[in-house]
Amino acid sequence: AWPWLERMGTLEQEITAGKDQLLHYRRIIATLPGLKTELEQVRSNQDLKALYYDAPTPQLAGAQLQRELQDMVKEAGAQLVSTQVLPANEEERPPKVSVRTQIRGETEALLDVLYRIEHARTFLFVDQLSVRTRARRTQVRNRRVRRGAPSARQQSRDELTVRLDIYGYAPGESL
Repeated sequence: AWPWLERMGTLEQEITAGKDQLLHYRRIIATLPGLKTELEQVRSNQDLKALYYDAPTPQLAGAQLQRELQDMVKEAGAQLVSTQVLPANEEERPPKVSVRTQIRGETEALLDVLYRIEHARTFLFVDQLSVRTRARRTQVRNRRVRRGAPSARQQSRDELTVRLDIYGYAPGESL
């Protein structure tokens, strides 16, 4: 009789734990309508949508990012050497849109580009930044320099080439 009583006590504990778990799940299910309402508010929030690329696919969002970056570089007075849309990771939610770019210009222009990226209306992030100078050790063939004009060495000293990855997000239908 003793093993039977122990088994009954164990079963009683399992039933009590199951009832507690069932009550917990019912409370979670009761919050579902409120969560759906909040999700719909987020989806319809235009201010939040403006922070992401509004494109159905990451590839189209990448094209938007390229155009936006081209405008930023042009307005800053730098030169866009190359851009390349990087492949998106299909498992990421929301999908990340990445562009690898190379920009050439004077220090002030490149700082202006970085400032414009930081203050873009869509969330943009800079990753993998590398800076190189274009100045080379060459002999100046023509030693005649006009008075007041900077030498060739001074002109090339301030010109830099920046290579960076920029990324944003394009939630598409998931937001």
